[in-house]
Amino acid sequence: MSNQSMIEARPLPAKKRRSISWNSREGRSVIYQVVAIASVATLIWLLVRNTLRNMRERGIQSGYDFMGQPFGFDVSETMIPYDVMSTYWTAFSIGMLNTLKVALIGIVLATILGTLIGVGRFSPNFLLRKICYWYVEFFRNVPIYLQLLIWYIVFTEVLPSFEEAWQVGHFYLSKNGFSFPWPVWQLGQTLALIGLVLGVVGSWLYARKASKHFDLTGQQRPVLLVSLALIVGLALLGWLAGGAPTGWSLPVKGDFQIEEGAAFSPEFSALLLGLVLYTASFIAEIVRSGISSVSLGQHEAAASLGLSKRQSMRLVVLPQALRVIIPPLTSQYLNLTKNSSLAVAIGYPDLVSIANTTLNQTGRAIEALSIVMLVYLTLSLITSALMNWFNASAAIQER
Repeated sequence: MSNQSMIEARPLPAKKRRSISWNSREGRSVIYQVVAIASVATLIWLLVRNTLRNMRERGIQSGYDFMGQPFGFDVSETMIPYDVMSTYWTAFSIGMLNTLKVALIGIVLATILGTLIGVGRFSPNFLLRKICYWYVEFFRNVPIYLQLLIWYIVFTEVLPSFEEAWQVGHFYLSKNGFSFPWPVWQLGQTLALIGLVLGVVGSWLYARKASKHFDLTGQQRPVLLVSLALIVGLALLGWLAGGAPTGWSLPVKGDFQIEEGAAFSPEFSALLLGLVLYTASFIAEIVRSGISSVSLGQHEAAASLGLSKRQSMRLVVLPQALRVIIPPLTSQYLNLTKNSSLAVAIGYPDLVSIANTTLNQTGRAIEALSIVMLVYLTLSLITSALMNWFNASAAIQER
């Protein structure tokens, strides 16, 4: 019998049967975990039961039945239809949308500014390098709460009144906030927005394909021009397909304020500016540390291949630096979203502000705060999931 036949005829070892036993280390670890989970669950149940019992004894109402009742207070900034007879559900929806608005715009602007500041730390220009350094040292060492108050004072006290607003074309900046032109929304704008989104997705897919082509052949395809052509072209096609509307709502000075157009209120502007400048200082340090983590040999290898400094940064340095940048960048995105809850200090009607008003009106503290906790938890989990997906897609694949 050949050796191969003997190997094939040899019986496979029987699988060890796992059993939970106090005598095994694995069994004891499982028992410890079960006991810990059961203890925590029991503690939570006792706290909830005692809280509900004490509330009943004191005649304090509980439950979420109030959410269908009229809110009864005016909300200064709304993204959906609202009046004082709208329900608490509508008010909380407005607060959540206002929180999302400042968080999404803030994340985009803070990422752009932070990346520019972080790359500027490596500039050969001494003045630019020092400006970036002192920007980081100043803004990240001043508490965000204080920065928000300062910017709010600037918008409400330092800027001129709307009669003397600073004007550049159809753009106005005053104590009323920042006013700017806005298109009269029709089908063409909707189709243009859809085309813009499709163009962004298409340009991202093309960039990935161009990167794989470069890895296989060493030939670089134009990415920037093609991406711009896709984004602008699809948006333009959508606009033309919708009838090519050209109507704009332009801001004008009225009797009591700047009317028409669109506007960012002083509260929103102060909150957005404070969050962006503060968070960008941390993102700049993250970008700087990520670029610094790439060894000098990588820069030299890119130069020896004939790559320019821009190509070296985009094709060699940044892909490796992303492994260091993305995890702490996720934390800064989460911090910006959660720091937006400080908006209550300057009167911006975010989720926390709506919850505070609800608490004062109804006395349902646990219910109001639980809604706020659930919303922030959901936003944090979604942000973490998206960034983890991006981290996995940006990771360098081993060959």
